[in-house]
Amino acid sequence: MSFAIALIWPQPIAPVHSLGISALVAVIPLVVVLVLMGGLRKSGLMATGCGLGSAILLATLVWHMPAKLAGWSLVYGSAFAVWGILWIVLTALWLYNLAMECGSFDLLRRWMERHASGDECIQAIFVAFCFGALLEGSAGFGAPVAVTAFLLVGLGFKARKSVVISLIANTAPVAFGSIGVPIVALAGVTGLDISKLSSMIGRQLPFLSLILPAYLVVVVGGGEGLRRTWPAALVAGGSFATVQFLVSNLWGPYATDILSSLISIAALTGFLRMWKPKGAASSAAEKRAGGVAADEAAEKTLTMKEEFRAWWPWAALSVVMILWAFFKLFSKGQIAVAIPSLHNGVLITLYQKAYAAIFTFQPLAAGTAAFATCVVTAVSFRIGPRLFFKAGWRTLRQLPLPGITVLLIVGLAYLYNYSGMAYTVGAALSSTGAMFPVVSSFLGWVACFLSGSDTASNLLFGNLQVAAAHQLHLNPVLLAATNSSGAVTGKMISPQNIAIGVTTVGLVGEEGKVLHSTFWHSVLLAGMIGVLTYAQAHWLGWMVP
Repeated sequence: MSFAIALIWPQPIAPVHSLGISALVAVIPLVVVLVLMGGLRKSGLMATGCGLGSAILLATLVWHMPAKLAGWSLVYGSAFAVWGILWIVLTALWLYNLAMECGSFDLLRRWMERHASGDECIQAIFVAFCFGALLEGSAGFGAPVAVTAFLLVGLGFKARKSVVISLIANTAPVAFGSIGVPIVALAGVTGLDISKLSSMIGRQLPFLSLILPAYLVVVVGGGEGLRRTWPAALVAGGSFATVQFLVSNLWGPYATDILSSLISIAALTGFLRMWKPKGAASSAAEKRAGGVAADEAAEKTLTMKEEFRAWWPWAALSVVMILWAFFKLFSKGQIAVAIPSLHNGVLITLYQKAYAAIFTFQPLAAGTAAFATCVVTAVSFRIGPRLFFKAGWRTLRQLPLPGITVLLIVGLAYLYNYSGMAYTVGAALSSTGAMFPVVSSFLGWVACFLSGSDTASNLLFGNLQVAAAHQLHLNPVLLAATNSSGAVTGKMISPQNIAIGVTTVGLVGEEGKVLHSTFWHSVLLAGMIGVLTYAQAHWLGWMVP
Protein backbone atom coordinates (compact mmCIF):
# COMPACT_ATOMS: atom_id res chain seq x y z
CA MET A 1 0.00 0.00 0.00
CA SER A 2 2.82 2.39 0.88
CA PHE A 3 4.53 1.48 -2.41
CA ALA A 4 1.37 2.46 -4.35
CA ILE A 5 1.19 5.80 -2.55
CA ALA A 6 4.82 6.48 -3.40
CA LEU A 7 3.98 6.22 -7.09
CA ILE A 8 1.47 9.06 -6.85
CA TRP A 9 2.69 12.51 -7.86
CA PRO A 10 1.19 15.22 -5.60
CA GLN A 11 0.03 18.42 -7.28
CA PRO A 12 1.79 21.44 -5.73
CA ILE A 13 -0.71 24.15 -4.83
CA ALA A 14 1.86 26.94 -4.45
CA PRO A 15 4.99 25.88 -6.39
CA VAL A 16 6.58 29.33 -6.13
CA HIS A 17 5.98 29.48 -2.34
CA SER A 18 3.18 32.04 -2.57
CA LEU A 19 -0.36 31.08 -3.50
CA GLY A 20 -1.10 34.50 -5.03
CA ILE A 21 2.04 34.58 -7.18
CA SER A 22 1.57 30.92 -8.13
CA ALA A 23 -1.97 31.71 -9.31
CA LEU A 24 -0.68 34.61 -11.41
CA VAL A 25 1.86 32.29 -13.01
CA ALA A 26 -0.83 29.65 -13.58
CA VAL A 27 -3.03 32.02 -15.61
CA ILE A 28 -0.22 32.76 -18.10
CA PRO A 29 -1.48 30.16 -20.65
CA LEU A 30 -4.97 31.73 -20.52
CA VAL A 31 -3.52 35.22 -20.93
CA VAL A 32 -1.40 34.06 -23.87
CA VAL A 33 -4.44 32.75 -25.70
CA LEU A 34 -6.56 35.82 -24.91
CA VAL A 35 -3.87 38.33 -25.88
CA LEU A 36 -2.96 36.58 -29.12
CA MET A 37 -6.57 36.16 -30.23
CA GLY A 38 -8.22 39.23 -28.76
CA GLY A 39 -5.40 41.75 -28.63
CA LEU A 40 -3.17 40.81 -31.54
CA ARG A 41 -6.01 39.12 -33.47
CA LYS A 42 -4.02 36.05 -34.41
CA SER A 43 -5.64 32.84 -35.60
CA GLY A 44 -7.12 30.36 -33.17
CA LEU A 45 -4.55 27.77 -34.24
CA MET A 46 -1.59 30.00 -33.41
CA ALA A 47 -3.11 31.26 -30.15
CA THR A 48 -4.01 27.84 -28.80
CA GLY A 49 -0.69 26.39 -29.94
CA CYS A 50 1.24 29.06 -28.05
CA GLY A 51 -1.06 28.66 -25.04
CA LEU A 52 -0.47 24.92 -24.95
CA GLY A 53 3.28 25.41 -25.34
CA SER A 54 3.40 27.78 -22.38
CA ALA A 55 1.27 25.37 -20.32
CA ILE A 56 3.66 22.49 -21.04
CA LEU A 57 6.64 24.57 -19.93
CA LEU A 58 4.93 25.71 -16.74
CA ALA A 59 3.61 22.24 -15.91
CA THR A 60 7.01 20.56 -16.24
CA LEU A 61 9.39 23.32 -15.08
CA VAL A 62 7.38 25.18 -12.42
CA TRP A 63 4.80 22.63 -11.21
CA HIS A 64 7.42 19.87 -11.73
CA MET A 65 4.92 17.51 -13.30
CA PRO A 66 6.67 14.38 -14.61
CA ALA A 67 6.92 14.52 -18.39
CA LYS A 68 5.30 11.10 -18.65
CA LEU A 69 2.19 12.28 -16.80
CA ALA A 70 2.08 15.49 -18.84
CA GLY A 71 2.21 13.46 -22.04
CA TRP A 72 -0.56 11.09 -20.98
CA SER A 73 -2.76 14.01 -19.93
CA LEU A 74 -2.45 15.37 -23.47
CA VAL A 75 -3.29 11.95 -24.88
CA TYR A 76 -6.35 11.76 -22.60
CA GLY A 77 -7.48 15.22 -23.68
CA SER A 78 -7.00 14.36 -27.34
CA ALA A 79 -9.08 11.20 -27.00
CA PHE A 80 -11.90 13.18 -25.39
CA ALA A 81 -11.60 15.87 -28.07
CA VAL A 82 -11.79 13.40 -30.96
CA TRP A 83 -14.72 11.32 -29.76
CA GLY A 84 -16.46 13.64 -27.33
CA ILE A 85 -16.35 16.80 -29.46
CA LEU A 86 -15.10 16.36 -33.02
CA TRP A 87 -17.27 13.32 -33.73
CA ILE A 88 -20.44 15.25 -32.89
CA VAL A 89 -19.21 18.30 -34.83
CA LEU A 90 -18.40 16.14 -37.85
CA THR A 91 -21.78 14.43 -37.93
CA ALA A 92 -23.78 17.58 -37.14
CA LEU A 93 -22.03 19.47 -39.94
CA TRP A 94 -22.52 16.44 -42.19
CA LEU A 95 -26.25 16.74 -41.59
CA TYR A 96 -26.04 20.46 -42.34
CA ASN A 97 -24.11 19.86 -45.59
CA LEU A 98 -26.54 17.12 -46.54
CA ALA A 99 -29.40 19.58 -46.09
CA MET A 100 -27.45 22.02 -48.27
CA GLU A 101 -26.85 19.47 -51.02
CA CYS A 102 -30.48 18.35 -51.24
CA GLY A 103 -31.98 21.87 -51.08
CA SER A 104 -33.58 21.45 -47.65
CA PHE A 105 -31.47 24.18 -46.12
CA ASP A 106 -32.44 26.70 -48.81
CA LEU A 107 -36.10 25.94 -48.11
CA LEU A 108 -35.46 26.53 -44.41
CA ARG A 109 -33.78 29.86 -45.26
CA ARG A 110 -36.85 30.88 -47.24
CA TRP A 111 -39.16 29.81 -44.40
CA MET A 112 -37.12 31.80 -41.89
CA GLU A 113 -36.99 34.86 -44.11
CA ARG A 114 -40.71 34.75 -44.76
CA HIS A 115 -41.73 34.29 -41.13
CA ALA A 116 -39.25 36.87 -39.80
CA SER A 117 -41.34 39.73 -41.23
CA GLY A 118 -38.46 41.06 -43.35
CA ASP A 119 -36.94 42.81 -40.33
CA GLU A 120 -33.29 41.98 -39.62
CA CYS A 121 -33.76 42.26 -35.83
CA ILE A 122 -36.50 39.64 -35.84
CA GLN A 123 -34.47 37.51 -38.23
CA ALA A 124 -31.66 37.49 -35.67
CA ILE A 125 -34.09 36.38 -32.94
CA PHE A 126 -35.66 33.70 -35.13
CA VAL A 127 -32.45 32.22 -36.50
CA ALA A 128 -29.75 32.80 -33.88
CA PHE A 129 -31.82 32.53 -30.69
CA CYS A 130 -34.79 30.24 -31.41
CA PHE A 131 -33.38 27.95 -34.09
CA GLY A 132 -29.89 28.04 -32.58
CA ALA A 133 -31.28 26.83 -29.26
CA LEU A 134 -32.96 23.90 -31.02
CA LEU A 135 -29.62 22.92 -32.55
CA GLU A 136 -27.85 23.39 -29.21
CA GLY A 137 -30.32 21.13 -27.47
CA SER A 138 -29.95 18.48 -30.14
CA ALA A 139 -26.29 18.61 -31.05
CA GLY A 140 -24.32 21.38 -29.38
CA PHE A 141 -20.50 21.53 -29.42
CA GLY A 142 -20.28 24.41 -31.93
CA ALA A 143 -22.74 23.14 -34.53
CA PRO A 144 -25.43 25.77 -33.67
CA VAL A 145 -23.00 28.63 -34.32
CA ALA A 146 -21.81 27.09 -37.59
CA VAL A 147 -25.33 26.53 -38.89
CA THR A 148 -27.01 29.74 -37.75
CA ALA A 149 -24.11 31.93 -38.86
CA PHE A 150 -24.34 30.49 -42.36
CA LEU A 151 -28.11 30.90 -42.37
CA LEU A 152 -27.79 34.56 -41.37
CA VAL A 153 -25.31 35.11 -44.21
CA GLY A 154 -27.91 33.58 -46.53
CA LEU A 155 -30.38 36.16 -45.24
CA GLY A 156 -27.95 38.94 -46.12
CA PHE A 157 -26.02 39.60 -42.91
CA LYS A 158 -22.32 40.33 -43.25
CA ALA A 159 -20.15 37.32 -42.44
CA ARG A 160 -18.47 38.59 -39.28
CA LYS A 161 -21.67 40.10 -37.90
CA SER A 162 -23.50 36.82 -38.46
CA VAL A 163 -20.87 34.93 -36.45
CA VAL A 164 -20.94 37.50 -33.63
CA ILE A 165 -24.75 37.37 -33.40
CA SER A 166 -24.72 33.56 -33.42
CA LEU A 167 -22.05 33.42 -30.71
CA ILE A 168 -23.93 35.81 -28.41
CA ALA A 169 -27.20 33.93 -28.95
CA ASN A 170 -25.48 30.63 -28.16
CA THR A 171 -25.42 31.28 -24.41
CA ALA A 172 -28.75 30.69 -22.64
CA PRO A 173 -29.29 27.15 -24.02
CA VAL A 174 -25.71 25.89 -23.59
CA ALA A 175 -25.97 24.42 -20.06
CA PHE A 176 -28.80 22.13 -21.21
CA GLY A 177 -27.20 21.41 -24.59
CA SER A 178 -26.82 17.98 -26.17
CA ILE A 179 -29.66 16.48 -24.16
CA GLY A 180 -28.32 17.86 -20.88
CA VAL A 181 -24.81 16.42 -21.17
CA PRO A 182 -23.09 19.32 -19.30
CA ILE A 183 -25.35 18.84 -16.27
CA VAL A 184 -24.95 15.06 -16.38
CA ALA A 185 -21.18 15.57 -16.37
CA LEU A 186 -21.43 18.07 -13.50
CA ALA A 187 -23.45 15.63 -11.41
CA GLY A 188 -20.95 12.88 -12.14
CA VAL A 189 -17.86 14.87 -11.19
CA THR A 190 -19.33 16.48 -8.06
CA GLY A 191 -21.54 13.65 -6.77
CA LEU A 192 -24.44 16.11 -6.40
CA ASP A 193 -28.02 15.22 -7.28
CA ILE A 194 -28.68 15.84 -10.97
CA SER A 195 -32.25 17.01 -10.42
CA LYS A 196 -31.10 19.64 -7.91
CA LEU A 197 -28.40 20.86 -10.29
CA SER A 198 -30.93 21.04 -13.12
CA SER A 199 -33.34 22.98 -10.90
CA MET A 200 -30.67 25.42 -9.75
CA ILE A 201 -29.44 26.16 -13.26
CA GLY A 202 -33.10 26.47 -14.25
CA ARG A 203 -33.41 29.25 -11.65
CA GLN A 204 -30.48 31.21 -13.10
CA LEU A 205 -30.45 30.96 -16.88
CA PRO A 206 -34.13 31.88 -17.48
CA PHE A 207 -33.24 35.44 -16.43
CA LEU A 208 -30.64 35.48 -19.21
CA SER A 209 -33.01 33.78 -21.65
CA LEU A 210 -35.66 36.43 -21.01
CA ILE A 211 -33.44 39.36 -21.95
CA LEU A 212 -31.22 37.73 -24.58
CA PRO A 213 -33.51 38.34 -27.62
CA ALA A 214 -33.72 42.04 -26.68
CA TYR A 215 -29.93 42.10 -26.21
CA LEU A 216 -29.49 40.65 -29.71
CA VAL A 217 -31.83 43.28 -31.12
CA VAL A 218 -29.68 46.04 -29.62
CA VAL A 219 -26.54 44.47 -31.11
CA VAL A 220 -28.20 44.28 -34.54
CA GLY A 221 -30.28 47.45 -34.67
CA GLY A 222 -29.37 49.58 -31.66
CA GLY A 223 -31.93 51.42 -29.57
CA GLU A 224 -34.14 52.13 -32.57
CA GLY A 225 -34.30 48.43 -33.38
CA LEU A 226 -35.32 47.63 -29.79
CA ARG A 227 -38.09 50.25 -29.80
CA ARG A 228 -39.39 48.76 -33.05
CA THR A 229 -39.29 45.05 -32.18
CA TRP A 230 -39.41 44.74 -28.36
CA PRO A 231 -42.79 42.90 -28.37
CA ALA A 232 -41.33 40.12 -30.53
CA ALA A 233 -38.22 39.97 -28.34
CA LEU A 234 -40.42 39.68 -25.25
CA VAL A 235 -42.53 36.88 -26.75
CA ALA A 236 -39.46 34.87 -27.84
CA GLY A 237 -37.54 35.39 -24.59
CA GLY A 238 -40.56 35.04 -22.30
CA SER A 239 -41.79 31.80 -23.83
CA PHE A 240 -38.30 30.28 -23.90
CA ALA A 241 -37.52 31.29 -20.30
CA THR A 242 -40.85 30.01 -18.96
CA VAL A 243 -40.49 26.57 -20.53
CA GLN A 244 -36.80 26.41 -19.57
CA PHE A 245 -37.69 27.06 -15.93
CA LEU A 246 -40.60 24.60 -15.82
CA VAL A 247 -38.94 21.68 -17.62
CA SER A 248 -35.60 21.98 -15.79
CA ASN A 249 -37.34 22.09 -12.41
CA LEU A 250 -40.13 19.57 -12.98
CA TRP A 251 -38.53 17.04 -15.36
CA GLY A 252 -34.78 17.47 -15.57
CA PRO A 253 -32.09 18.58 -18.02
CA TYR A 254 -32.58 16.17 -20.89
CA ALA A 255 -35.23 17.83 -23.09
CA THR A 256 -35.13 21.37 -21.67
CA ASP A 257 -33.54 23.06 -24.69
CA ILE A 258 -35.54 21.18 -27.30
CA LEU A 259 -38.91 21.92 -25.75
CA SER A 260 -37.99 25.53 -24.91
CA SER A 261 -36.85 26.27 -28.47
CA LEU A 262 -39.81 24.57 -30.15
CA ILE A 263 -42.30 26.48 -27.97
CA SER A 264 -40.39 29.72 -28.59
CA ILE A 265 -40.45 29.18 -32.38
CA ALA A 266 -44.17 28.39 -32.30
CA ALA A 267 -44.96 31.37 -30.05
CA LEU A 268 -42.98 33.84 -32.16
CA THR A 269 -44.43 32.49 -35.42
CA GLY A 270 -47.97 32.80 -34.11
CA PHE A 271 -47.32 36.28 -32.70
CA LEU A 272 -45.92 37.56 -36.00
CA ARG A 273 -49.11 36.49 -37.78
CA MET A 274 -50.99 39.00 -35.62
CA TRP A 275 -48.36 41.72 -35.20
CA LYS A 276 -45.79 43.41 -37.43
CA PRO A 277 -43.15 45.94 -36.35
CA LYS A 278 -44.02 49.50 -37.33
CA GLY A 279 -41.62 51.13 -39.73
CA ALA A 280 -39.78 47.84 -40.13
CA ALA A 281 -36.30 48.20 -41.55
CA SER A 282 -35.49 46.39 -44.74
CA SER A 283 -34.07 42.95 -44.30
CA ALA A 284 -30.32 42.61 -44.47
CA ALA A 285 -30.66 40.84 -47.81
CA GLU A 286 -32.59 43.75 -49.29
CA LYS A 287 -30.08 46.26 -47.94
CA ARG A 288 -27.23 44.34 -49.50
CA ALA A 289 -29.07 44.12 -52.80
CA GLY A 290 -29.64 47.86 -52.76
CA GLY A 291 -33.37 47.79 -52.00
CA VAL A 292 -34.93 45.73 -54.75
CA ALA A 293 -38.65 45.88 -55.39
CA ALA A 294 -40.81 43.99 -52.91
CA ASP A 295 -42.35 41.76 -55.54
CA GLU A 296 -38.87 40.78 -56.74
CA ALA A 297 -37.51 40.19 -53.23
CA ALA A 298 -40.46 38.16 -52.00
CA GLU A 299 -40.29 34.45 -52.55
CA LYS A 300 -43.10 32.05 -53.25
CA THR A 301 -45.06 30.68 -50.36
CA LEU A 302 -43.77 27.24 -49.46
CA THR A 303 -46.06 24.27 -49.93
CA MET A 304 -46.73 21.86 -47.07
CA LYS A 305 -44.32 19.40 -48.67
CA GLU A 306 -41.60 22.04 -48.93
CA GLU A 307 -42.10 23.11 -45.32
CA PHE A 308 -41.79 19.50 -44.23
CA ARG A 309 -38.62 19.15 -46.29
CA ALA A 310 -37.22 22.34 -44.75
CA TRP A 311 -37.74 21.24 -41.16
CA TRP A 312 -37.36 17.47 -41.37
CA PRO A 313 -33.55 17.14 -40.86
CA TRP A 314 -33.71 19.18 -37.65
CA ALA A 315 -36.94 17.65 -36.42
CA ALA A 316 -35.45 14.21 -37.08
CA LEU A 317 -32.32 15.18 -35.14
CA SER A 318 -34.47 16.24 -32.17
CA VAL A 319 -36.52 13.04 -32.26
CA VAL A 320 -33.44 10.81 -32.59
CA MET A 321 -31.69 12.56 -29.69
CA ILE A 322 -34.75 12.28 -27.45
CA LEU A 323 -35.13 8.58 -28.28
CA TRP A 324 -31.39 8.06 -27.74
CA ALA A 325 -31.72 9.55 -24.25
CA PHE A 326 -35.02 7.81 -23.45
CA PHE A 327 -33.64 4.35 -24.24
CA LYS A 328 -30.28 5.25 -22.62
CA LEU A 329 -28.36 4.29 -25.74
CA PHE A 330 -25.44 6.59 -24.92
CA SER A 331 -24.06 4.12 -22.40
CA LYS A 332 -24.78 0.92 -24.35
CA GLY A 333 -21.62 -1.01 -25.17
CA GLN A 334 -19.35 1.59 -23.60
CA ILE A 335 -15.77 0.66 -22.83
CA ALA A 336 -13.83 2.20 -19.93
CA VAL A 337 -10.08 2.54 -20.53
CA ALA A 338 -7.76 3.57 -17.69
CA ILE A 339 -5.11 5.97 -18.98
CA PRO A 340 -1.69 4.38 -18.28
CA SER A 341 0.34 6.05 -15.50
CA LEU A 342 -2.13 8.96 -15.29
CA HIS A 343 -5.07 7.05 -13.74
CA ASN A 344 -4.71 7.43 -9.96
CA GLY A 345 -1.12 8.57 -10.61
CA VAL A 346 -1.80 12.15 -9.53
CA LEU A 347 -2.77 13.27 -6.03
CA ILE A 348 -5.17 16.20 -5.88
CA THR A 349 -3.53 17.91 -2.94
CA LEU A 350 -6.51 20.18 -2.35
CA TYR A 351 -8.75 17.12 -1.75
CA GLN A 352 -6.07 14.63 -0.66
CA LYS A 353 -7.34 11.99 -3.06
CA ALA A 354 -6.09 10.26 -6.18
CA TYR A 355 -7.12 11.74 -9.53
CA ALA A 356 -8.94 9.25 -11.76
CA ALA A 357 -8.24 9.23 -15.51
CA ILE A 358 -10.61 6.85 -17.26
CA PHE A 359 -11.58 7.43 -20.86
CA THR A 360 -15.06 6.09 -21.54
CA PHE A 361 -15.50 5.18 -25.17
CA GLN A 362 -19.19 5.21 -26.08
CA PRO A 363 -19.80 3.77 -29.56
CA LEU A 364 -23.36 5.13 -29.40
CA ALA A 365 -22.35 8.64 -28.34
CA ALA A 366 -24.18 11.79 -29.43
CA GLY A 367 -22.14 11.91 -32.63
CA THR A 368 -23.39 8.45 -33.56
CA ALA A 369 -26.96 9.61 -32.98
CA ALA A 370 -26.34 12.57 -35.29
CA PHE A 371 -24.88 10.23 -37.91
CA ALA A 372 -27.98 8.05 -37.61
CA THR A 373 -30.00 11.20 -38.32
CA CYS A 374 -27.93 11.76 -41.46
CA VAL A 375 -28.87 8.27 -42.63
CA VAL A 376 -32.55 8.79 -41.74
CA THR A 377 -32.58 12.09 -43.64
CA ALA A 378 -30.91 10.53 -46.67
CA VAL A 379 -33.42 7.67 -46.74
CA SER A 380 -36.37 10.04 -46.21
CA PHE A 381 -35.29 12.29 -49.09
CA ARG A 382 -34.17 9.35 -51.25
CA ILE A 383 -30.62 10.68 -51.40
CA GLY A 384 -28.23 8.27 -53.11
CA PRO A 385 -24.83 7.18 -51.78
CA ARG A 386 -22.98 9.54 -54.14
CA LEU A 387 -24.66 12.69 -52.77
CA PHE A 388 -24.52 11.35 -49.22
CA PHE A 389 -20.76 10.84 -49.26
CA LYS A 390 -20.23 14.05 -51.23
CA ALA A 391 -21.71 15.91 -48.26
CA GLY A 392 -19.44 13.91 -45.94
CA TRP A 393 -16.34 14.75 -47.98
CA ARG A 394 -17.29 18.42 -47.98
CA THR A 395 -17.54 18.26 -44.18
CA LEU A 396 -14.11 16.66 -43.83
CA ARG A 397 -12.56 19.42 -45.94
CA GLN A 398 -14.01 22.03 -43.57
CA LEU A 399 -12.59 20.55 -40.37
CA PRO A 400 -8.75 20.34 -40.48
CA LEU A 401 -7.93 23.78 -39.00
CA PRO A 402 -10.83 23.90 -36.51
CA GLY A 403 -10.14 20.27 -35.62
CA ILE A 404 -6.50 20.91 -34.78
CA THR A 405 -7.54 23.97 -32.77
CA VAL A 406 -9.97 21.81 -30.80
CA LEU A 407 -7.28 19.20 -30.10
CA LEU A 408 -4.88 21.87 -28.85
CA ILE A 409 -7.34 23.66 -26.58
CA VAL A 410 -8.76 20.50 -25.02
CA GLY A 411 -5.24 19.17 -24.53
CA LEU A 412 -4.43 22.43 -22.77
CA ALA A 413 -7.51 22.03 -20.55
CA TYR A 414 -6.56 18.51 -19.46
CA LEU A 415 -2.93 19.43 -18.84
CA TYR A 416 -4.11 22.47 -16.88
CA ASN A 417 -6.24 20.21 -14.72
CA TYR A 418 -3.87 17.31 -14.09
CA SER A 419 -0.81 19.49 -13.51
CA GLY A 420 -2.61 21.28 -10.67
CA MET A 421 -2.55 24.76 -12.23
CA ALA A 422 -6.37 24.82 -12.27
CA TYR A 423 -6.48 24.03 -8.55
CA THR A 424 -3.86 26.67 -7.77
CA VAL A 425 -6.03 29.33 -9.42
CA GLY A 426 -9.16 28.01 -7.72
CA ALA A 427 -7.56 27.93 -4.29
CA ALA A 428 -6.42 31.52 -4.67
CA LEU A 429 -9.84 32.67 -5.81
CA SER A 430 -11.61 30.97 -2.90
CA SER A 431 -9.87 33.47 -0.60
CA THR A 432 -12.26 36.13 -1.91
CA GLY A 433 -14.71 35.03 0.80
CA ALA A 434 -18.22 36.45 0.57
CA MET A 435 -17.56 37.70 -2.97
CA PHE A 436 -16.78 34.19 -4.20
CA PRO A 437 -20.27 33.70 -5.75
CA VAL A 438 -19.39 36.46 -8.22
CA VAL A 439 -15.98 34.90 -8.82
CA SER A 440 -17.70 31.52 -9.22
CA SER A 441 -19.39 32.72 -12.40
CA PHE A 442 -16.07 33.85 -13.86
CA LEU A 443 -14.42 30.53 -13.00
CA GLY A 444 -16.94 28.81 -15.24
CA TRP A 445 -16.43 31.59 -17.80
CA VAL A 446 -12.65 31.01 -17.86
CA ALA A 447 -12.99 27.23 -18.07
CA CYS A 448 -15.43 27.40 -20.97
CA PHE A 449 -13.22 29.90 -22.76
CA LEU A 450 -10.35 27.48 -22.31
CA SER A 451 -12.15 24.31 -23.36
CA GLY A 452 -14.99 25.60 -25.55
CA SER A 453 -17.42 23.35 -23.75
CA ASP A 454 -19.75 23.77 -20.77
CA THR A 455 -19.24 20.05 -20.21
CA ALA A 456 -15.47 20.42 -20.05
CA SER A 457 -15.86 23.49 -17.85
CA ASN A 458 -17.86 21.46 -15.37
CA LEU A 459 -15.28 18.70 -15.45
CA LEU A 460 -12.50 21.24 -14.98
CA PHE A 461 -13.87 23.34 -12.12
CA GLY A 462 -17.00 21.55 -10.86
CA ASN A 463 -15.26 19.89 -7.92
CA LEU A 464 -13.33 23.04 -7.16
CA GLN A 465 -16.59 24.98 -6.80
CA VAL A 466 -17.90 22.37 -4.36
CA ALA A 467 -14.68 22.47 -2.30
CA ALA A 468 -14.81 26.26 -2.13
CA ALA A 469 -18.48 26.12 -1.12
CA HIS A 470 -17.68 23.85 1.83
CA GLN A 471 -14.78 26.08 2.90
CA LEU A 472 -16.98 29.18 2.77
CA HIS A 473 -20.12 27.50 4.21
CA LEU A 474 -22.12 28.16 1.03
CA ASN A 475 -24.52 25.83 -0.75
CA PRO A 476 -22.46 23.50 -3.01
CA VAL A 477 -25.37 23.01 -5.42
CA LEU A 478 -25.52 26.77 -5.99
CA LEU A 479 -21.83 27.18 -6.77
CA ALA A 480 -21.60 24.02 -8.88
CA ALA A 481 -24.61 25.19 -10.89
CA THR A 482 -23.08 28.66 -11.22
CA ASN A 483 -20.00 27.10 -12.79
CA SER A 484 -22.23 25.82 -15.58
CA SER A 485 -24.31 29.02 -15.81
CA GLY A 486 -21.22 31.21 -15.89
CA ALA A 487 -19.63 28.96 -18.47
CA VAL A 488 -22.36 29.65 -21.02
CA THR A 489 -21.19 33.27 -21.25
CA GLY A 490 -17.63 32.16 -21.94
CA LYS A 491 -18.56 30.08 -24.94
CA MET A 492 -18.84 33.11 -27.23
CA ILE A 493 -15.11 33.83 -26.78
CA SER A 494 -13.97 30.21 -26.88
CA PRO A 495 -11.31 29.68 -29.59
CA GLN A 496 -12.79 26.34 -30.60
CA ASN A 497 -16.33 27.72 -30.85
CA ILE A 498 -15.14 30.72 -32.86
CA ALA A 499 -13.08 28.42 -35.08
CA ILE A 500 -16.17 26.35 -35.88
CA GLY A 501 -18.30 29.45 -36.46
CA VAL A 502 -15.94 31.08 -38.97
CA THR A 503 -15.54 27.85 -40.94
CA THR A 504 -18.95 27.93 -42.62
CA VAL A 505 -18.85 31.63 -43.54
CA GLY A 506 -15.38 31.79 -45.07
CA LEU A 507 -13.59 33.72 -42.30
CA VAL A 508 -10.89 31.19 -41.36
CA GLY A 509 -7.90 33.16 -40.06
CA GLU A 510 -10.04 36.02 -38.69
CA GLU A 511 -10.89 34.40 -35.37
CA GLY A 512 -9.11 37.19 -33.47
CA LYS A 513 -11.36 39.86 -34.97
CA VAL A 514 -14.44 37.90 -33.97
CA LEU A 515 -13.14 37.49 -30.41
CA HIS A 516 -12.48 41.23 -30.25
CA SER A 517 -16.15 41.83 -31.15
CA THR A 518 -17.62 39.43 -28.57
CA PHE A 519 -15.27 39.82 -25.59
CA TRP A 520 -17.01 42.60 -23.65
CA HIS A 521 -20.46 41.13 -24.31
CA SER A 522 -19.13 37.97 -22.67
CA VAL A 523 -17.75 39.82 -19.64
CA LEU A 524 -21.00 41.76 -19.13
CA LEU A 525 -23.22 38.65 -19.22
CA ALA A 526 -20.85 36.72 -16.93
CA GLY A 527 -21.03 39.61 -14.49
CA MET A 528 -24.83 39.48 -14.56
CA ILE A 529 -24.77 35.78 -13.66
CA GLY A 530 -22.28 36.55 -10.88
CA VAL A 531 -24.47 39.28 -9.36
CA LEU A 532 -27.50 36.97 -9.48
CA THR A 533 -25.51 34.20 -7.76
CA TYR A 534 -24.35 36.61 -5.06
CA ALA A 535 -27.97 37.55 -4.39
CA GLN A 536 -29.01 33.90 -4.29
CA ALA A 537 -26.17 33.05 -1.89
CA HIS A 538 -26.76 35.87 0.58
CA TRP A 539 -30.30 37.22 0.14
CA LEU A 540 -32.41 34.90 -1.99
CA GLY A 541 -31.75 31.56 -0.31
CA TRP A 542 -35.32 30.45 -1.04
CA MET A 543 -34.34 30.19 -4.71
CA VAL A 544 -31.80 27.46 -3.97
CA PRO A 545 -33.24 23.90 -4.02
